[in-house]
Amino acid sequence: MQRTKHTLTRHSCLLALLLLPYAAQATNGYFSSGYGAKAQGLAGVGIALPQDALAAATNPAGTALVGERADLGVTLFTPNRSADIVGNGAGADASYDGNGTKRFLIPEFAFTRRIDANTAWGLAAYGNGGFNTDYPTNPYGRFGATGSAGISLEQLIITPSLAYKINEAHTVGVALNVAYQQFSAKGIGIFGTSQTSSAPANVSDQGVDSSTGSGLRIGWTGKLSPSLTLGATWASKITGKFDKYKGLFADGGSFDIPENYGLGLAFAASPEWTLAADVQTIRYSQVNAVGDSAASFFAGQKQLGTANGPGFGWRDITVLKLGASHQYNRDWVLRGGISVADQPVAAQETFFNILAPGVVQKHLTLGATWTSPAGGEWTGYYARAFGESVTGNQSIPASFAGGNVNLHLDETLLGVSYGWKF
Repeated sequence: MQRTKHTLTRHSCLLALLLLPYAAQATNGYFSSGYGAKAQGLAGVGIALPQDALAAATNPAGTALVGERADLGVTLFTPNRSADIVGNGAGADASYDGNGTKRFLIPEFAFTRRIDANTAWGLAAYGNGGFNTDYPTNPYGRFGATGSAGISLEQLIITPSLAYKINEAHTVGVALNVAYQQFSAKGIGIFGTSQTSSAPANVSDQGVDSSTGSGLRIGWTGKLSPSLTLGATWASKITGKFDKYKGLFADGGSFDIPENYGLGLAFAASPEWTLAADVQTIRYSQVNAVGDSAASFFAGQKQLGTANGPGFGWRDITVLKLGASHQYNRDWVLRGGISVADQPVAAQETFFNILAPGVVQKHLTLGATWTSPAGGEWTGYYARAFGESVTGNQSIPASFAGGNVNLHLDETLLGVSYGWKF
C-alpha cells in the first residue's frame, strides 16, 4: 500500500506539470463551474454531493466519503468571444473576433486513500480557472496599438486534502490549495507610457510570467436525515504576483485568486433520484487588479500598477447551481443541471474588458456514467454556457473619442473521465 501511495503521488505531480499549458478556461467569471466530470454533469454541484476523487476541489470533507479511488479526466473547452465598438469618434467602430486561439484541453486528476476507518487523505490537480482572448485585429488599433491583442491567464491548483468522519452523520475536511498561475499580455502597449503606468515597460508584450501561492479550503457535510445532506465550504484568498506585468496590474503586479465560499444540499427523493443544489459566492472585488474600476485610470487620476490602482471593475458574483441525478439501472447514472450567476462586468467597464469578456451567466449541462463489468467508471458530460452580452454605457472615455464597447461570450464544454476504485 505504501508503494501505491508513493506511485500515485509521483504520478499526480507529473500530471500537474503536464496540466500547466492547458489550464485556461472561463465559466463563472474566470472560475470553473465545477470540478470532476460527474459534478460538471450537474452544473458544478458538489458541496453536499461528493461523487469522485475531485470532490476536495469543491469541499474537502468529500475526501472521506468517496472511498479509495482515482479519477482521470479531460475537457475540450471552446469559448467564442468577441467585442463590438460602436459610436467611436476615432473610427474604431467594428466587430472584433477574439478567437485567434479556438480550443483548449483541460486535464484533471485526483485520488483518495483511507488512513483508517474514519480518516482519509487525497490529492487533486485541476485547472481552477483563467481566461484567454486573442484578437488578430487589434480592437485598440485605432488608438495607436500595434499587432494582435489579447491576454492569457492560466490557473492550476494542486490540492492535498485530509478529511475526518466525526460520526456517521458529520464529516469535516481541510485542504491546502497550492496555486500556480501564468499570465501574458500582448498588443496593449498604448497603456504603457510614463503618463499612464507606474512601470511603462511592464504593461504589454513581456512574454509569459508565473507566480505561486497557497491558501486554505475547509469544508463540512452533515447528514441531517436518511435523505437530506447539507454541506458548507470556504476557501481563502491566494496571493500571487506577476512582476513582468507590474505596470499593468494594481499593487505592482499583484494578482490574487479571490476568496470564495458556498452552501449545498443533496436530497435523495427516491432510491433512483437525487436532487442537489449549491450556492457559491466569488469575491472578485477583493482583488484590486480585478475588482478596482478603470474609471480612475481613464480620468487621469491613477496610473496602472499603482497601489489600489485601476483594474477591470469586476463585481462579486453569486452562482446558483441546480442538478438532478438518476440511477437509470445498475450500470447507468444520468445527470442534468442548470446554473445562473450574477454579471461580474459592469456596463461602464467594457472598454478594458475587451481583454477579459467573462460575461456568461447561464449554463445547461447533461452527463452520464457507465460502470463497466470490470468496475471502471466512464463518465461524460456536455455543458453549454449560453451566449451573453454586456452593452456598454459610456464605456469608452472621451480621451479615446467616446462611444461604447459591447462584449459577447458563449462557451461549449465536452468532457470525459475514467474512474477506478482500489
